Amino acid sequence: MSDAAQPSAAEVRAAAEAVKAALDRHLDAVERRSGEGDPAVYAAFNELAAAAEVYDELLYDAYDEVTPFEIPGDDRLPAYTGPEEPSALSVLIRRDYVVAEPQRLLSQAQRIADLDPDIDTGNDKQGGAAAGESVHTALGVVFGEFEPDEIASRHKEFGLEEGDSTLWVVAAEEPPEPGEWLSAPFDQADPHMVVCRFDMSSVFDEELEDDEELEDEDEDDLEVLEPGS
Repeated sequence: MSDAAQPSAAEVRAAAEAVKAALDRHLDAVERRSGEGDPAVYAAFNELAAAAEVYDELLYDAYDEVTPFEIPGDDRLPAYTGPEEPSALSVLIRRDYVVAEPQRLLSQAQRIADLDPDIDTGNDKQGGAAAGESVHTALGVVFGEFEPDEIASRHKEFGLEEGDSTLWVVAAEEPPEPGEWLSAPFDQADPHMVVCRFDMSSVFDEELEDDEELEDEDEDDLEVLEPGS
């Protein structure tokens, strides 16, 4: 960063004051909280985290220094405010994949097309060689032929590599009208209406491995310190 683009001392000082004010608001919210998952505490936490991040960035840009603390991100859902006994629900699923083996994907799509020459490839062509022309076309063929759960269980067969995934069960006061949300299917996901969620990520496995390594190191230290060793 050039000298002209560096924040001024006044900007850094203002960011520090913002952190102090956010700390006061957070403590006040904690002292006044109405129970676990209080939305006021949740909001104050996020404000504090945002203020601290701004201060940390300005401090580094201006003085090449960092803060001695790190406020972790909060991936918890806000407090549930939906009906106690939901009469309707939506299940929102996101699964990420990497096209790890494009040729395998193309081959699978071509095999599907060979079994059904009239299959719609989505590109104004019918089956045959069209299914294996591109990854874009092959994805349309594969995901059009198999259910998402089947693809998830057989992803390696299609040349895909799993990424993160999440499933949200969202309560609703009443079921939507047919076709009501099809034009914008993911715009109405209200975190306050989530009954439960389930996440899968390789980062969780890495955290477990790190914890196991720390436990092993602690055990090794204990062995060294045993009497008579």
